[in-house]
Amino acid sequence: MMPASAVAQSEGRGEELVEDVCGSCHGTNRMARSSGYTREDWRVLASTMVDLSRSPETEAEILDYLAATYPPSENRASTPVNGPLSIRFEEWQVPTLGQRSRDPVEAPDGSIWWVGQWLDILGRLDPETGEMEEHRLPAGARPHSVTIGPDGAAWYTGNRNATIGRFDPATEQITEFVMPDEAARDPHTAEFDANGILWFSLQGSNMIGRLDPATGEVRLIRSPRERSRPYGVKIAADGTIWVACNGANCLLRVDPDTMEVTEITLPEQGTTVRRLDIDRDGLIWWVNSGLGRLGRYNPESGEITEWASPSGPSSHPYAIAVFDDAIWYNESGVRPDMLVRFEPETETFQSWPIPSGPVYAGILRHMRTSLDGSALLIHQSGTNHIARVTVDRTDAAR
Repeated sequence: MMPASAVAQSEGRGEELVEDVCGSCHGTNRMARSSGYTREDWRVLASTMVDLSRSPETEAEILDYLAATYPPSENRASTPVNGPLSIRFEEWQVPTLGQRSRDPVEAPDGSIWWVGQWLDILGRLDPETGEMEEHRLPAGARPHSVTIGPDGAAWYTGNRNATIGRFDPATEQITEFVMPDEAARDPHTAEFDANGILWFSLQGSNMIGRLDPATGEVRLIRSPRERSRPYGVKIAADGTIWVACNGANCLLRVDPDTMEVTEITLPEQGTTVRRLDIDRDGLIWWVNSGLGRLGRYNPESGEITEWASPSGPSSHPYAIAVFDDAIWYNESGVRPDMLVRFEPETETFQSWPIPSGPVYAGILRHMRTSLDGSALLIHQSGTNHIARVTVDRTDAAR
């Protein structure tokens, strides 16, 4: 048996290695906030973030420490909801580890683009072959999101260098559009309207922006409420721009012609809204991240309705999309990160754990549908996975 002093020395070195290797990219408190894993699952999880294969002794000490200190537990356990629907996850792990891949979006040719926020990467995936390519963006851009423009280019938000960037897939040339105001420091989420104008949020700057690609002109407006932290952006069929408030109990409605902002105050203090989406009837669906709920706003009647998310007040709903005639979102505050489907007609839920390879880890921060509406594009940023979700109709056809 190993002496107690030797055990303590081994544990101490393991902790130091975790602080050095893992803490170089993210806080080690993330381990404590996890649900814990077996040694093998810690090995798989670590391999999605950093390559330790060339240092087997270091890897072994790290894994021994993690398995002993953070074994599987019910900490922050989710509340899964069974139901009749079956879904299929297709996953791809991106080439460069540690980049925090996120926000996949489909281009007209069927390719899927993503950004690696922590390492200034713009990536492209061919889902038919699994082939991936990565492009380096200007240093310090820290791209937060990407969308495909009417011109076929990939447009990204430079969250740390106060730019909107355009990447031309044909020439691989990058054009940057700099914010005209020093206070506009963090472009966040962007969407094109039907006229080819790019609308975007600036969370920390408390602003909403408008970029005309034809002229390069950028116009900015402030949110009417201080520290409302404009976040998710969606554009309605009538051209109205809708923005979520991640710092306050509100939604923001922006007139596309005048850029006038109207606040829709949501009922309860403590409400914060990460993201929203709009269904075919023009109803605004939003996640109440602060209180663990799903919300709906009717712009015509002003009616607001909320439903408690299955995993409760601390479930922190994050991403959301209208897909397959239902509302889909994730619960990011529990483990595993759950993909939730809400059926509006019956007001019923069903949920699934989101995989990251053979483990369940990471966080989904933004989701969108494929262009033909047949798939949901998601990710797990903590494990550098891009994924596509489809509904399995096999059983229904029998």
